[in-house]
Parts: sequence; C-alpha cells; structure tokens
Amino acid sequence: MRQGSFTSLPDESGRVLDRLAGLEQVIAPDVARQCLSEAGCDGQRSCGLSHEVMLWIVLAMGLFTEVPIRQVFKRSRFARACEPTPSRSALCQGRQRLGIAPIRRLFERIVRLLAQPCTRGAFYHGYRLMGIDSTVCDLPDTEANEAAFGRPSGGHRGPGAFPQLRKVSLVELGTHVETAFVLKPCRRGEMVAVPALLKRLPTDALLLIDRGFFSYSLWKRALSRNLKLLNRVQRNTILEPVERLCDGSFLAKIYPSAKARRHDEQGILVRVIRYTLDDPQRTGHGEVHVLITNLLDAESYPAEELILLYHERWEHEAVFDEQKTHHDPQRAHKPAQLRSQTPAGVVQEMYALSLGHFIVRTLMHQAARTADVDPDWLSFTGCFQILRCRLPECNGRNAKLLLEWYRALLWEMNDERCDPKRNRINPRVIKRKMSGWPKKRPQHRHPPPPTKTFKQSVVVIH
Repeated sequence: MRQGSFTSLPDESGRVLDRLAGLEQVIAPDVARQCLSEAGCDGQRSCGLSHEVMLWIVLAMGLFTEVPIRQVFKRSRFARACEPTPSRSALCQGRQRLGIAPIRRLFERIVRLLAQPCTRGAFYHGYRLMGIDSTVCDLPDTEANEAAFGRPSGGHRGPGAFPQLRKVSLVELGTHVETAFVLKPCRRGEMVAVPALLKRLPTDALLLIDRGFFSYSLWKRALSRNLKLLNRVQRNTILEPVERLCDGSFLAKIYPSAKARRHDEQGILVRVIRYTLDDPQRTGHGEVHVLITNLLDAESYPAEELILLYHERWEHEAVFDEQKTHHDPQRAHKPAQLRSQTPAGVVQEMYALSLGHFIVRTLMHQAARTADVDPDWLSFTGCFQILRCRLPECNGRNAKLLLEWYRALLWEMNDERCDPKRNRINPRVIKRKMSGWPKKRPQHRHPPPPTKTFKQSVVVIH
C-alpha cells in the first residue's frame, strides 16, 4: 500500500472511533447517525473515510484544537497493525464531503439547557439566567476567508493582520452552555443577529444584556414573547421618571424615536436603577451606571439584588475565554486561531468548537450534581485537561469498563475545584509587544512565488 492511501476502518459502522467512545455519554452514536441521515449523508463509502467517521473526527477537532487534523485522527483511535493513518489531503477531502449540515443538525439536536431548579446560581426567583453577547475570532489568512468574512480595520496602521468573523451567541449563564449562535462577517453589526437568537430563548428566561445591545426593537420583540430583561444602557439615555419607588429606582418609558417621546406614543414602561461605585480601586469608580428592567415590582426584586445579579453577565465573557483560550492549552493565554482555510470549513469548525465546549460543560454539570455544588466552582481548564487525558483510555467495545471509566472521570472532575474568588480586579488593558520588524501591508500578503529554486538562483561571485 502506497504512503498516504487509506482503506476503510474495520467494523466502523457499528461504533465510534475507539478513543472517542467516552463521548457517547453526551452524544449517542444513534443520534449522530440520524443527523447524518437527515442531512443526506447516511451512505457509507466502500473505501476511504465514511461520513460517520468524519463526523466524529470533526467533533474531535473541537477537543484537540492545537494539533493538525492528521494528529486529531491519531488521537481518536487505537493504532492497528498494517493500517496507515490517512493523509492530510484525504481527511480534508472527507471534511468537504461531510459539509456543514450534519454537524449543524447535531448541534441543534444535542445542545440543550442543562440547569435545573436545583442547580445553584442558575435561576433568580424562578427565572433562568441567560445572556447575549458577541466576540470576534481570527481566521487563517486566505483570500477565501477574507472575501467571506472580511478583515478588521486597523485605522492608520492599515487593515488587520487576519480575517475575522463575528459570533453572536446565546448562553445559559448558570452552566456556561452556549445554546445558539450566529456567525457574521466582522464588519457586520451584532444587532442583526439578535432576532434569530431571541427565538431560541426559553419562556422562563431573564435575559442579561450589555449596553451595546440596547434598542427599542429588541425590547419590543422580547416583550411580545413575555420575556424578562435586565439591560445596561448608556448613562445619557433619556429616561424621565414617571413614578419613584421605595428602593431608589423609578419607572420610566423608552420610545422608538424623539418624536414618539414628545407625543408619548409607543412607549414601553421600564424600571430604571442608577448606581455608582465608591471604591477608588475599582474600574468605573464615581461613574453613573444605569440599568433598566421590566421587573417592575421593587419589593419582590430589590434594586440592590438586581445590581448584583447583573454582574452575572460576566459569565458570558468567561464562556468566550474558555472557547478561545483554554481550548488550546499550548497557546497560553493567546486567542486560539482556527485552522480551516475555507469559509465552509470555518463554519464547520465553529460548530465543532461549540460542541466540544458543550461536552466538557455537560460532564462538569453532571459532576457538580453528584456533589451538589455550583458548576462554576469547578475549573473548566482542569476538567478539560482531565477529559483530554482520559479519552485515550476508552475502548468502545467494552461497556462495563466504559461505565467505570465514566464514573472515575466524574469523580476526578468533581475534585477539580476553583480557588475562592479573591477581591481583586484586572484592568481592561493590554501590554503591547514591541517589534523592530516593519508592519505587514497588503502587498506582503500574497507575493508571487519564486521563478527559480534556491539552488538555481545561486550565483557564485568570483
């Protein structure tokens, strides 16, 4: 057999790849096959890589983010005698054949809300804490990715170093589960994705929103579904008091336009909470912060409770940190860069990353339930490393040993506790790296290839 060729895995249709068998506790193989069938990818290839195998390989890419796809394949199965590893080209072609539809269907089928009424820190007066926020991700510097997602503007320094995509996501704050997301070009605004995400909100949600997402249309859409909101707004937002309440907050109305405000038309009644911080060491000291909500009862929902509750919105930023930093342990606090060279591959890999994050968070939630602790008390980085280290011990052919492996995994995760939070802050600044090299310009991005080899270009000077 020539190097780089690959024959189909024996008995691959009845099981997942050996070292990924532990993932069956979260993603059942039958569900994966059903998603493949619904996407029209249920046919098995007589030779090469089947769609089922490639689906699990793409899932594994969301767990082993720091290695090339060929190494992902090696970490997903036990090596067998006289069975070579498929080439990088074969695996990339398998990803292209698989496409986006199966893994998108798997995401929609598998990802769900995990918090239960007994889950600590996930509810407030019976309302499930949810959040909407956005982030940007660096992509490989290819013409296809730049054409599809764009490149950020660097101002006077020129365009950004890498193409970027914008992800707007919906997160269950108590469990850090990313339940839905929308991908957009980096230059597109984040508000265009909000209507699609609002449709995915449960009816018992209390949505915590940053001030960048405040808009009259968002509030109107949310109230049409009887959703509860807690939204920070700009301090110069016009909010004229209608009624003062006992806890220092007051009722006001928001309007779609200045004309509607003058005529008192189409106003939405909200409760306004204004506060400041008296600690000189904290960011925002002396500034006025403004929250609005449709939880209008000041006795049932005191202002101080809502102020403290709004700071749970930061859990959404922690989710982005987990996905972009801690999913790639080799990059030590550097944002992880995706590997896909094409837009379709980028979307496919984003679903894989989110599914990989969901797998870890599901196992952490199950481990926390066994000990009756808050899932936030467990270390994501520690649990993620435990799963990566434990997966090679799996063997999908032995159900008894697999169950013992799963119980040991949960016990080990439950022992991975975070240190108590210290009373400190981290300033929102970066330390810029100094470099004597010239900045990369557009003329440097795709230079023409050399006309000669290095050996042919050598001229000896006599």
